[in-house]
Amino acid sequence: MQAGLFAKKVGMTQIFDQSGTILPVTILKTGLCQVSQIKTVTTDGYNAVQIAYGEEKLEKINKPTRGHLKKVGDRGFKSFGEFRVSKPEEFKLGQIIKVDTFSVGQKVRVTGKSIGKGFQGNQKRHNFSRGPMTHGSKNHRLPGSIGAGSTPGRVYPGKKMAGQLGGGMVTLKNTEVLYVNSEDNIIVLKGSVPGKKNTILKIQPQKY
Repeated sequence: MQAGLFAKKVGMTQIFDQSGTILPVTILKTGLCQVSQIKTVTTDGYNAVQIAYGEEKLEKINKPTRGHLKKVGDRGFKSFGEFRVSKPEEFKLGQIIKVDTFSVGQKVRVTGKSIGKGFQGNQKRHNFSRGPMTHGSKNHRLPGSIGAGSTPGRVYPGKKMAGQLGGGMVTLKNTEVLYVNSEDNIIVLKGSVPGKKNTILKIQPQKY
């Protein structure tokens, strides 16, 4: 039974496949991921495995977190995440989840915080068409009408307008694993993934 792990985005590069085609790839480096809690239907209402990641000195961790980690050893962690599993009995407290839990050719889901782009207009944010650029036109990048006056006399919620772009959680599905190095804790995925360099990403098996 696979759970998943957390990895840091190192960067992007490109490789050649066997047919000579260039493939864009993202290199991820996993840290120490340890099972810190096992949740079951009887105790918590659902089956899941809690993974601790991001090693930290025990002196820098608050007492509640230190007490939570006492059950699994003397290591300190600053972050926790959950993975839903169907058979939690296959995991043990203190178990180390390594990168070789994934195999080459496997499809995974990658979740992370996308790059924030600040306040952007309707063309960049929603791919609106621009107005005519000819002389005399007063509508180059305007959004156009946002609703009628008397009826309904308001702007409907969810109307596509200018605003903050990016900086939210994004999940990519069916991302292929191209390379796994268990010695250096490196995993290489096909294509791009959310976030900038050093972003922490959640990797889990793809559900069909």
